[in-house]
Amino acid sequence: MFCYQCEQTIAGSGCVKIGSCGKNEDIQSLQDILLFGLKGVAAYAYHARELEARDEEIDGFMHEALFKTVTNVSFDLDQHLDMVLRCGYINLKVMELLDKAHTETFGNPIPTAVDTGTRSGPGILVTGHDLLDIYEVLKQTEGKGINVYTHSEMLPAHAYPELRRFKHLSGNYGGAWQEQKKEFNAFSGAILATTNCVLIPPANTYLERIFTTGITGIPGARHLTNRDFSPLIEKAKSLPPLPDIAGKKIMTGFHHTAILGIADKIVAAVKAGKIRHFFLIGGCDGAKPGRNYYTEFAEMVPSDCLILTLACGKYRFNKIDFGEIDGIPRLIDVGQCNNAYSAIQVALALAKAFNCSVNELPLSLVLSWFEQKAVAILLTLLYLGIKGIRIGPSLPAFVTPNVLRALQERFDLKLITTPEKDLEEILNK
Repeated sequence: MFCYQCEQTIAGSGCVKIGSCGKNEDIQSLQDILLFGLKGVAAYAYHARELEARDEEIDGFMHEALFKTVTNVSFDLDQHLDMVLRCGYINLKVMELLDKAHTETFGNPIPTAVDTGTRSGPGILVTGHDLLDIYEVLKQTEGKGINVYTHSEMLPAHAYPELRRFKHLSGNYGGAWQEQKKEFNAFSGAILATTNCVLIPPANTYLERIFTTGITGIPGARHLTNRDFSPLIEKAKSLPPLPDIAGKKIMTGFHHTAILGIADKIVAAVKAGKIRHFFLIGGCDGAKPGRNYYTEFAEMVPSDCLILTLACGKYRFNKIDFGEIDGIPRLIDVGQCNNAYSAIQVALALAKAFNCSVNELPLSLVLSWFEQKAVAILLTLLYLGIKGIRIGPSLPAFVTPNVLRALQERFDLKLITTPEKDLEEILNK
């Protein structure tokens, strides 16, 4: 890339003269944010296309944004920020497109209790986001005595009626993506990685029994094409059977259609003073120290408040029993990262019910970020004008002080501090 301000070629992703041309650092920051957001949009768009759903406006924006990122010589901060927010708008459209493709293909998700143990017999573990892949695995293993388990991002599959009908969809094994090296090593069956968030196996562990498909690849692992999973199935049948182990149940599947079905109960509980506040606690997970903040925060949320959660961040606390309020679960798992669309629809419906804006609702967003889809979702929330979002555990390295200041001034974006301090500030404002 060529830096027109420095009149030099940029090596890597940053300007070679960041220290001497201050504006470049901030423009580069916004361009990095945009590129990460575009990667998130592309990931969702890929899944939608696999289900034959696409939108010309989404495709057109991808081309426009990439072109402007490479060629735009303007150093106007507001102009670049507007492009970043447009990415948030496009991400909202692509999440809506994907949600429609999922529900038209597999039905509207319903709240579902999912077992976290294992059944005796051969097993296949499916990780990633692609529901069409696990659907084909279930079809091809039906009647063959193989139990199919979800892992990490695939947990919401249990809530879709067309997938639930397969009796050998047996449960969810393991937690968030960063634990997979330990969990995959302990799982004695075959493993299928359908999308990103897959790590290269350590030597002499499970490489010979992990398979990839679609756009995913692992050096040394067998890649399956055309959704022909017969090699995966044969491998599962040849491996030692899993033991019969009872596990704790976890809930998922609170799609917006399910939550809105009990909206009258939620509104009544709020008006009666039984529900004081809503917290959306979720996002990406990771191994970096500081993420216990989200577990501690969830545990400290008062008993008269509801917690909505989504994405891998929920594995920090989704086995905790938070109880109920008038039959309404205090922990509501909306689904995976793309199901942020459902959370947005719930917030908009509550705002309509209470005749106020989303920012006037007793609702606080406490988000953990890690990779591109988290960036895309944050941009969507900012595009919608949501203010006061807390993000952590640390600031993305590509956000400069000036860009952060602009986001804070415009959207009151906050960095997390401690669970005690943040919770007190939220509830006492």
